[in-house]
Amino acid sequence: MPPLDEYAIQPQQLQTGVVALQQRQKKLGILAVVSMTLLLASVIGFFIQQDVIYSFFGLSTEVQQLHMPASVDATLANLGQQPDYFFSLLSWFGWLILKLSVSFIGAFFLIYLLKKIRFFYIRFQSFVLKFVGWLISFIVLWSALSYVQHDLQDDTQDVYAKIVHYERNIQESELARYLQEADLATPVEAYLLAQTALMHHPADKDAAIPQVLNLVKAEQQDPQFLHYGFKPEQLWTMQQQVYGKALTPMAQSVSKQVQQAEQFNTVVHYLSLALIVMMAIVSAFLWFLSRHLLQRIYRIQQRLE
Repeated sequence: MPPLDEYAIQPQQLQTGVVALQQRQKKLGILAVVSMTLLLASVIGFFIQQDVIYSFFGLSTEVQQLHMPASVDATLANLGQQPDYFFSLLSWFGWLILKLSVSFIGAFFLIYLLKKIRFFYIRFQSFVLKFVGWLISFIVLWSALSYVQHDLQDDTQDVYAKIVHYERNIQESELARYLQEADLATPVEAYLLAQTALMHHPADKDAAIPQVLNLVKAEQQDPQFLHYGFKPEQLWTMQQQVYGKALTPMAQSVSKQVQQAEQFNTVVHYLSLALIVMMAIVSAFLWFLSRHLLQRIYRIQQRLE
């Protein structure tokens, strides 16, 4: 019979096995973090999906941008913007993905560089301290990118946000003071003041209701209403935000877009829920598997010592 030593596992074999387990555990850990990041993005997407879908159809459930009708003078026209809710949300979502990815990957890169320094190398032997260092790096990178995002905002947005701003009374806004001196039709003034009130934070519905009501009456009684250049989608948004439904024919003219948006939103809602549940299960499975391998590596290393 061959000696029993031939069947014994050599320490070198155990060390090789430990190294292989460590590499596998690192890969599982990275996959777990990636899946958790995707889970976080899915949850964020779940809460903003309605705004994104509605904006894709040129709609918004709340007034977020100031629209100047074609009938205003050149001074006011230069201050307004055509509401492009989809582009705005797309830009915001793009920045969110950029900040998540750069902060997530950059935090690992910063930890890697810091481990080149002996002071951090010793302390990052602890998983808790390494995680704290990664979290601090993530927050620093996120804050830096948020500053850049804010700094790159369009100046025209700041201009029209300033003219609709007021603290207590809508008459305090620059736009309201300008309208007092301008020679504009009453429906046009109501259109602009209603947007100003609804763009207030929080929405000033008490000030918006009489202005929206003036618009409803003007659409029924004013023969020039169609020539003022009002945007049907913006009228729908104002009536929806104030009354919860479209009241006038012009606002109701976008009902097909609204119906399509609602149907699409329902489908995406259930798909998002399914994705969140799936990513939660995958994240939990990968995390527990990674922890199990880590504990197994720790037990083997203790026996080798």
